[in-house]
This record gives sequence, C-alpha cells and structure tokens, in this order.
Amino acid sequence: MELRNKLRISEEKLKEINDFLLDPNNRVINDFLKVVDKYGGPEEINRKAKEARSLPNLLGRLKDMNSPYLKDVEWLMEQRDKKSFITLAEYRRKILGEKSDIMKFKDDLAVTLEISSLHYFPFLIEEAKDAIAKKELMPGRYIRVRRMKEQEGDNGDILAVAAAMQIIGASYVETLDTKGTDGSNIHLGGPETITGYFGGVGQPNEHALQWLEEFLYYYTNYGIKQVLNINPGTVILGYLLHKLGVDNEFKISVYMGNDNPYAALWTLLGARLFSRDDGTTSLIGFNWSNSVNNETIEVTAEIRKSLGLEDIVRFEHHITETWKSIVKQPYNRRNELIELAARVPNISAKHEGGEIEDEKLREHPSDILDYFRTKEDVESSGHMKYLLKNYMDKHKAINLTAKALTENGLSFVSARNLHK
Repeated sequence: MELRNKLRISEEKLKEINDFLLDPNNRVINDFLKVVDKYGGPEEINRKAKEARSLPNLLGRLKDMNSPYLKDVEWLMEQRDKKSFITLAEYRRKILGEKSDIMKFKDDLAVTLEISSLHYFPFLIEEAKDAIAKKELMPGRYIRVRRMKEQEGDNGDILAVAAAMQIIGASYVETLDTKGTDGSNIHLGGPETITGYFGGVGQPNEHALQWLEEFLYYYTNYGIKQVLNINPGTVILGYLLHKLGVDNEFKISVYMGNDNPYAALWTLLGARLFSRDDGTTSLIGFNWSNSVNNETIEVTAEIRKSLGLEDIVRFEHHITETWKSIVKQPYNRRNELIELAARVPNISAKHEGGEIEDEKLREHPSDILDYFRTKEDVESSGHMKYLLKNYMDKHKAINLTAKALTENGLSFVSARNLHK
C-alpha cells in the first residue's frame, strides 16, 4: 500500500495544471479560444448546430437545391411510418421460433450494430430496400469516411445522410478532411514513404487547429455532432471544446492505435479530467486497435466504470475488416464478441468487411483504400457496383452478428425507429 500511495497526484500539481490553463498568456489555449470566438462562442455555436440539424431544415435545403436524393429520403420516411421494417419481436421469433416469447435477453448489455463505411447515400437506400425484402435489420450506427467537401458538393449527399439518420434513429460519425491523407505532412507521400507514418498519421503543426475549425464549420452548417479523431492533439481539443460548453462529440479511430489497457487509461483519464460538472465528456466512441483481445477490453471496462464513463464512452470493436489493405486475413472476431457481450456493457460491433467466404468470391473484394478514392474515379472505372456489393456484404455480416447474439440470449441496438 505504501508503494501505491506514491502514485497520488498532489493538489499542488493539479493547481499547476489549472494555473496553466487559465493563464491569459498561454499561447496554445489562446489560439484555441480564437477559433471558438471566430464562430461566435459556445452558445451561438450550439444554436446554429441545432438549427442546421433540424429535420425540416435539412429537408428544406434538399428541396431548395432540387436534390435527386430528396425523393429517397421521403421514401424512407414513408417506409418507417408504414412500419415496413421487421420489429424486434418479429426478428427474435424469426431466429428462435416460439422460444423467443419466453426467453430473457440481456438488454442492459445490448451491442450496437455498426457498419463502415456508408460512403454514398444511395447505398443506404439499397440497404433499406434489402432489409425490408429479406426482413433484416438496419444498423444502429454508421461510420462515414468519404471526403467532406466531396459529399458536400454531391447534390446534398451530406444533408440526405444527416436527415436519414434522424429518420431511422441511428447515430453516425463523419471523418473530417484534416487527416493524415490530406498532405498535412509535407515529407510523406505514397507507399514509398509509408514508414514515415509510423511517427504519426499526420496532423502536424497548425493542422490540429485546422481540424477544430473544420469541425466547427460542419457543426454549425450541417449540425454534424460526431467526428472521427486520430491524434492526441485533436483529442484534447475535443475535450476542451466540450468543457467550454460546445455540445460536440467524437470517436477515437482504430488508427489511433489504442491496443492495451494503459493506452486506454491515458485516454480515459483525459476524458474524465476535462469532463463537465455533470460528468459528461465529448469522447463517446473508443475504437480499439484490431490487435486487442477480450481481456484487454474487459480490464479497460473496469477502468471506464471506475471513472464514471461506462454509460458515456462506447467501446467499438472490429468484428470484420476489409479483405485488403488493413489486416491479415482471415479476420473475424464474432465468436469473441459473443463471449465479451455477455459481460461488458456499452460496446459496438463494427463491420468493415464481409464474411470470409463471400470476400473470397468477389471480383473486387472490399479494400480500405477504396475509402480514399474520389467518386469520379470510382464511377469512371465502373467500380461503383463493386463498392455497393462490398457494402451489402457488410450488411449481411451485421445480420449474422445479430443472429449469433440472439441465439445466445444477447441483445443488440439496431436502427431504433425502424425495429421497435
């Protein structure tokens, strides 16, 4: 016990941190506050975001620009209102038969069904049509990795997705353009400089504040609340922004490389240290490295609970991965998920690839590098049909995970407005 006591952080040290943060001559905080002030301060920022996020506003903007996506958004609303999608009770009965009527499910440990990447709005509509026809589930969470400026200029794609997420009752996260592939590190290029990325994915120098400014632009103009985070600098900026009163949220990317309980401890300590008086923090998703095992997640769940973050910070874990360019295949963690889901709350099952047996048969198997291609390149090469097939393979994988969870008496979170 005497040795453990040496770890105590003295009040003097905490005072030094507060003195540093509140010092009017503190340049890093002053530069941060300048960006926030540029957008009108926390109250004005939240007001603009709330207005931009309102469904009537989103639909009105789609109508004003004569977006071809508006009719699909309206179709999605109609299908929701007509209750065209399978209900939760019907789904369980489909999987288990009459046994589902008496079986008790661990709803307090429900696993969020997550898919990545919803690159193009039409993919969501194709997924919805398939789910209705086959009586399948729509995910409860969507990840987007498409270029922000490209989707902003694509007939209202960014607006259509924002509206659709509210309609179906799912959460979603966007990936800002200020990331390692945007040329921020002038010394790095393609594969010939790949080892240079080992020192960081690329948000050097002024790019952390550019990330902040880009987020505030999309937050105030489109109401986008959740974005991906890949760098310790932008993580702390996300904490500080929320501490000021801006209702931002972020999830940490798999590219951050959190792969052990001590890395997670550091991240969670920061979240707790800069949490608001009500205990909330902007960190809502924590994506693990693909290399973690169940024990690491279980141990870190104890840390998360001890810091009062169990209901706030979701642990996101890859169950499937793209067939090419990110992990050694075969890769499928579904069996491990079933073990984990029986004990650890507030986790999500992320599906970024199809089933192994499906991927092997594809003329164009899923590839993480496709995320970084322009829509123009995809269309001119005739690959859009392949990318849609890759996406639907992920949809199938999600439903296989839901089936496995159900068969084991476990619960899940799907699109809450569709599968009541």
